[in-house]
Amino acid sequence: MITTGFGFETTAMEVAAASDFAGRRAVVTGGASGIGVETVRALAAAGAEVTIAARDVDAGQRVASALVKATGNRYISAARLDLASQESVKAFARNWDGPLHLLVNNAGVMATPLTRTPEGWELQFATNHLGHFALTVGLFNSLRAEGARVVNVSSSAHLASEVVFDDIHYERREYDRWQAYGQSKTANILFGVEAGKRWAGEGITMNALMPGSIATNLQRHLTAEELQERIRRSGAAGTRRVKTPAQGAATTLVVATSPLLEGLSGKYFEDCNEALPNTGGLLSGVAAYAQDPEAAARLWKVSEETLWSLKVA
Repeated sequence: MITTGFGFETTAMEVAAASDFAGRRAVVTGGASGIGVETVRALAAAGAEVTIAARDVDAGQRVASALVKATGNRYISAARLDLASQESVKAFARNWDGPLHLLVNNAGVMATPLTRTPEGWELQFATNHLGHFALTVGLFNSLRAEGARVVNVSSSAHLASEVVFDDIHYERREYDRWQAYGQSKTANILFGVEAGKRWAGEGITMNALMPGSIATNLQRHLTAEELQERIRRSGAAGTRRVKTPAQGAATTLVVATSPLLEGLSGKYFEDCNEALPNTGGLLSGVAAYAQDPEAAARLWKVSEETLWSLKVA
């Protein structure tokens, strides 16, 4: 098990203080809000050239300008990326030029009402997994140019559901927004398990993490009562307290920068350290099905076939 010396209270800037990313290029999806902003701030403070990939590019540019002033790093920019649109994902990857040393797949949607993309895909799986899968594969040549890390921001919500391959997009079963979110977060972890096998020889590594319970725009589909109830239930289950966005981004920075992860893929971190296996009853640790190599290989195949049907993979 990997232990880093950091923990629950650690902030992203504290992790960044031990890192030197000068001359390295990073993309952070969803970098214009929540823990994404703090991830960009910390990477910029460590000297990285950071691109904020955001659906609202104007908001991304405002954040970039503010962080240039706050960090003194003038190499922070914004570009448009809508992960629910495969055309947008394809355009972002096509327009990227040169090497990419770090891709933080941070953006996501949570607990949305049943919504389908134009392709008929369930929105949470389409955004949280298929969008990031297509983006990462589309940037493959840039990622392997000098070796790179891919960081997938998952969640303890993966404990709510494995990937239900027989009906991923809720075409036959009754829609449950939390199970739908859960299977998309399980997919984030499984992606790294299979990438570790396929891309080890390319110098690309991929790991996943749980940032913590944080009040951000991710909860915009919840009422105040629902949000309070989830916090109450998490506390009753003995899980972590609510974090600040700066604390929530710390585990992302650990997975992105720690030398302890050099050459490693398929792992899952929480509170800045590698997570233990989930034993049931607690909303912590990693589910066995989220690290099942057979499920990971099947997910990769299904994801490729889904994207190939659009000729965008």
